[in-house]
Amino acid sequence: MKKEIILFQKCLVILRNIVFVVMFFELHAQPFAQSFNLKGQFWGSGLTSDDPAEDQSSIETQLGYIPTLSLLSHLSGERLLDMEWAYRVSRAYSGEALLTSAEKPYRGWVRYSTRRVEARLGLQKIAFGPAQFLRPTSWFDTIDLRDPTGQTDGVEAFRLRLFPVSSLAFWGWFINSEMDTLSYGGRAELSVASGDWGITLHQDPTKSPQQVGLFPVVMPGPHKRAAIDYRYDGFMGFWFEGASLFSDDDDYPGFNRYTLSTLGGDFTLPVGNGILIMTESMQIKGKSSQNSDSYDQTYTVFMASMPMGLLHQVMAITQIDWKSERAYYYFRWGITYDYLSINFLLSANPRRVDYVFQEEYLPPSLAGFGNGIQFMLIYNH
Repeated sequence: MKKEIILFQKCLVILRNIVFVVMFFELHAQPFAQSFNLKGQFWGSGLTSDDPAEDQSSIETQLGYIPTLSLLSHLSGERLLDMEWAYRVSRAYSGEALLTSAEKPYRGWVRYSTRRVEARLGLQKIAFGPAQFLRPTSWFDTIDLRDPTGQTDGVEAFRLRLFPVSSLAFWGWFINSEMDTLSYGGRAELSVASGDWGITLHQDPTKSPQQVGLFPVVMPGPHKRAAIDYRYDGFMGFWFEGASLFSDDDDYPGFNRYTLSTLGGDFTLPVGNGILIMTESMQIKGKSSQNSDSYDQTYTVFMASMPMGLLHQVMAITQIDWKSERAYYYFRWGITYDYLSINFLLSANPRRVDYVFQEEYLPPSLAGFGNGIQFMLIYNH
């Protein structure tokens, strides 16, 4: 079976290269000015906090740039062939010392699409589900509403989407993990007058323990994931998102079954330009198939966001971890011009001593600890 998986992975790489080559020649047969786009995002920030890690500075700076090249070709019969390549370069400094650095591909996919079919191959973003902050199905992305850059990690995958009618969509995917393991799954979406529904299944044969999503959910090895979600938009918005994870190893002595469920809603108050208020609450339950041990944790988020004129936007977020009795507060004032975004951010978080982990097991970054003030400049060209 392993040989077949490796062969399939090699076929995906070869297929992607073939599509790149075919697209290259196809684009040269088209007017180049209509098919080529070079854009990018530059960001820089300065953060100070009153709770630095031991031997670290209380001032942290970050610089980064993502150049993005896009190629597009309109084919006959309303067919489209396009690609995107992006590379992320970033540096973070604690005082004058280098804290982290990254130089890696950010996106690299080719796509063929018609009115009924979309096929995308390569390093890409795969995200779904109506939840905005506490997302049980954040299996393949790192979306965070608090990040003004809007960046999210991608996955090496082949994704196929079919649209037999306007109200129905089917997804299917194969994802190659960093451990060269091929996982696969699918999703069905239905839009009707009563709301939007989604059902998702995924099988991950990875043998090593791995964290699933952005929450403390660690699966010990090969496992299955199943999820259902629903969203209704009327006088107010309402959504539900639930996921269950089942380990293939019933003899595992620790937690090998998890259930995550989120309820959320939003409403726009008719004050000024409109104040959007949103709340979500998530419950995580972990169980063991070998004993009666269980794990239970609940999070709640409150968010308020309001535009001020044409350029200004303010947003406040409070997140509560009920089990640990911790609260996180975040405020952002953003000023957005055509290409430039200026952001002032305030945050109040638990201090490092409030965690049960020893300090050496906590991240060295200032982000997420103590009271912080941050300034961030984002330039999109």
